[in-house]
Amino acid sequence: MLKHFSAALKLLPRRLISSPPRTLTRTSSLLRVWRMEPAVVRCVPGEPKLTISFCLDGSHKHMLRDQDETVGKVLARISNTITKGQGKAKKSKKNKGQQPCEAPEPTVVKLYYDGGEVEETVQNSEAWQDGAVLQVGDVKYSVLRNAPTFTNAELPVSLLSGFPVCPNLEVEFGNLQDSEFTWFKENCTNTASSESAAEAPGQDASWTEVGGGRVLVPSNQDIGCRLKLRCTPKEGDRSGPVKELISAGAVEAGPGVCTFDNRHIYTAKEAEWPSVRVMSYNILADVYAQTELSKTVLYPYCAPYALQLDYRLNLIKKELAGYNADIMCLQEVDKGVFMDSLTPTLDAFGLDGVFKVKEKQHEGLATFYRRSKFKLLSRHDIMLSEALTSDPIHSELLEKLSAHSAVKEKMLQRSTTLQVSVLEDLNKAGRKVCVANTHLYWHPKGGNIRLVQMGVALKHLSHVISTVAPGAPLIFCGDLNSVPHSGVFQLLSEASVPQQHADWSSSGPDESCRMELLSDFTPLLSACGQPAYTNYVGGFHGCLDYIFIQPESMQVEQVIPLPSHQEVTTYEALPSVAHPSDHIALVCDLRWNP
Repeated sequence: MLKHFSAALKLLPRRLISSPPRTLTRTSSLLRVWRMEPAVVRCVPGEPKLTISFCLDGSHKHMLRDQDETVGKVLARISNTITKGQGKAKKSKKNKGQQPCEAPEPTVVKLYYDGGEVEETVQNSEAWQDGAVLQVGDVKYSVLRNAPTFTNAELPVSLLSGFPVCPNLEVEFGNLQDSEFTWFKENCTNTASSESAAEAPGQDASWTEVGGGRVLVPSNQDIGCRLKLRCTPKEGDRSGPVKELISAGAVEAGPGVCTFDNRHIYTAKEAEWPSVRVMSYNILADVYAQTELSKTVLYPYCAPYALQLDYRLNLIKKELAGYNADIMCLQEVDKGVFMDSLTPTLDAFGLDGVFKVKEKQHEGLATFYRRSKFKLLSRHDIMLSEALTSDPIHSELLEKLSAHSAVKEKMLQRSTTLQVSVLEDLNKAGRKVCVANTHLYWHPKGGNIRLVQMGVALKHLSHVISTVAPGAPLIFCGDLNSVPHSGVFQLLSEASVPQQHADWSSSGPDESCRMELLSDFTPLLSACGQPAYTNYVGGFHGCLDYIFIQPESMQVEQVIPLPSHQEVTTYEALPSVAHPSDHIALVCDLRWNP
């Protein structure tokens, strides 16, 4: 039976090992338990094994036992292990010529619960209750059954002053929102080596407390010093074993002013309901930033260290957090970046996220939403090429495309994905919104492929809204790799594209596939307009990214100004030491129409 620690306190032993007088007060017995070292037991129904962990004489003991085994066998095993260890120590003394000692006495190991000794025939699954007391020789341990425990805890490798540091944490039987965090910086004059500190993180007197909470923003005074985080996993008032993390390296100086710093002036506070802040951003996948082509041809102007993922993640996390967005649609998100960096960081800032990887790729799409304002109701992600051939709703488009075999074959080779999330507005019961996120085919001559991809996307979105969330407005974000005079932009903004549009022949006369394409939606509005560019690299600049909305359902309240041209070109082009991607984030505040 699993119980919360606060409830289990009522069942603590009335008669402890040393048989104290019956007059022992409740308060004094509780204090004795709180002073005990913990013995942490993980026992999950349905799993065949349980684990028992505790420290004795500086040595960590970790046992894996069957849940249906009797507790007497475990206690005997603990006793034998300790006794053998003592015997080896005595034998070692004898071999060194010292006077041999008598064989050690067996170590007394017992388990007590609710005032009495637990029978040795009781199964492990029932014996190790929360609040029980384990006696090992003269040492007593308070048993914590299924205590909140960190199963993963890491600090980022790269630490920059002025940029948020957020640990990657995973907790079992606990809640990160309830957990406690204390940050320290090393007193740099007494800096020991990283290795010695890592070996004995608790044995130091050279740390100064610098903050609390899951996120720390180091100051310039912290440059050159390592950081330490002490975190206590909790679930309500119930606590688990404390974890201490020490950074591998010291805090380094930041790059100074970044392209997004002035933009954050407009987003210092969250949007107030009924407004909702939406962002779309291609953050540049590491799998593309680290290629030889990227370093020598695409971004030769960018300092090599500024293309490194650890460095760029500092900028990305600060930029995303500073927008205080309610809905974030990200493209080119590495799977590892989503799991290990973005999820823990944005979770600390109040956002939950979902991820859709591209088939045969290591990157994909991520949509985050503020959990205090939205709840995820359902997901309807598709790979566009697969949906085209497998879903009957696309049969008409598939039939038209089948007359152009070369274009059809190229379309079906693409792994382009559409991420669709239906969210519910927690501030108004029953109100839903459909959020779409995509990254269309990139090739400069692929306008015809992008048109077909958008045709599939719009048909799918119309079907999702009509069947799952009738009347829900659409917010369609993404890197569409399409400029404002493209067929894709015309299809979205005018609800149709004629067969005469030049994009149908974008890949040459041999792959021309002229057809009329209609949207199931009335004309959509580009919420951030048509900026001069959202992508700025050495050989190209243009508007490729958009946030489209239905003007009959939502209106634009404000558009966060893009960086000035001077800011963008300070280091020639993007990415740079002051900007983590070759794209620029679009951010706007929207409001539901009455």
